[in-house]
Amino acid sequence: MALTGIQIFKLLPKTNCKECGVPTCLAFAMNLASGKAELDSCPYVSEEAREQLSAASAPPIRPVIVGKGVRSFTTGGETVQYRHEKTFFNPTAFAALINSDIKDAELKDKLINWNAFQYERVGLNLRPELIALKDVKGDGKEFAKKAKMIAETSEFNLILMSENADVIKAGVDACKFKRPLIYAATEGNVDAMGQIAKENNLPLAVKANSVEGLIPLTDKLTGMGLKDLILDPGSREIKQSLEDMVAIRRAALKSGNRSLGFPTITLPCEMASNLDMENLIAAMHVAKYGGIVVMSDFKSENIFPLLLERLNIYTDPQRPMTVTQGIYPIGNPDENSPVLITTNFALTYFIVSGEIESSKVPSWLLIKDSEGLSVMTAWAAGKFSGDDVGAFVKKSGITDKVKHTKIIIPGYAAAIAGDMEEELPGWTITVGPREAAHIPAFLKAM
Repeated sequence: MALTGIQIFKLLPKTNCKECGVPTCLAFAMNLASGKAELDSCPYVSEEAREQLSAASAPPIRPVIVGKGVRSFTTGGETVQYRHEKTFFNPTAFAALINSDIKDAELKDKLINWNAFQYERVGLNLRPELIALKDVKGDGKEFAKKAKMIAETSEFNLILMSENADVIKAGVDACKFKRPLIYAATEGNVDAMGQIAKENNLPLAVKANSVEGLIPLTDKLTGMGLKDLILDPGSREIKQSLEDMVAIRRAALKSGNRSLGFPTITLPCEMASNLDMENLIAAMHVAKYGGIVVMSDFKSENIFPLLLERLNIYTDPQRPMTVTQGIYPIGNPDENSPVLITTNFALTYFIVSGEIESSKVPSWLLIKDSEGLSVMTAWAAGKFSGDDVGAFVKKSGITDKVKHTKIIIPGYAAAIAGDMEEELPGWTITVGPREAAHIPAFLKAM
């Protein structure tokens, strides 16, 4: 149960040393209670108090790290039921299913094909993270061979799927350097699976036939010293799966149920007969509340929409994505190249820069800090006014790069042209297109 600021204050050393970054221990306690500070910031807290406070300040849903390398990720760690309350932090990870009896050549082709699914969006590289290797014959040797091949020849991390502890052990021995997720501990094998996960310090999925059925299993595993657990309530019907995901999140956040305070894994691959239907289910679980989603396959037309949905869901709604204020050369511009200006909203920047690049007209693009607002919104909020934009142009250093005094402003900010002319005497202010799609024709005509 969460402690209040006063309860936390009573456990602190009360030295008011300021080494934590705030002036008093009471202020630090209040920050700790509201999640604005971390206990490690206090250098003088006693071990006894640290033990009490660590348990009380632990997130209601444990963050679990899966994998190693460029595609490692953290799942869980969420603190709110709804995105508008604060934000969601650790995005849903996507996995594709591979059966352990797949031929080596076919597996190699799949790895090459799937690895190509990487998409640049607003400066981010969007891609799936996992391959779920499923044991289909109980052959530990074959399972280990495929696990090793995936781990050593691809960037993907692994989910090792079998309820046979001997098969899982063989797979772990082959690829434990990649920190795979073991799937799954059940009522029938919980001791053996728990021991493998504990000996190798690996995350472990727990599978039951209901949300209630998960509780004795997680309690037993945490009693063994395991902390990195991922929950599968076993539901394979769409409505029930959604209800279970919501119930687990609510139990952890609203009721403080530590037995269910772990991220989840869902398997649309076992809930639909075709990939398109799997996509619909996966989209549902990205929003509510799948930590890992396992598909039967990756295809560009299916995974790309899911990656975009994930990006939108897990972008902080209170902090728009931005790019750094400054001068951006596009297409090797010179001293005669045109100069354009826009706001630092990331989507605006990447759309505008992309259209300039497609025009084949080398240009200088000035980006002004507008606190992440789009052109119209920034202008309406006074973050992209003529005098401010003019002052930025003078200080930007663009006059050291070009020998002309001409600048193109966005069509939606045409109203700032007069104020810019007053701030930039001698400059020619040209109003550009209202829509970015018209930039190539506009630049070519100039």
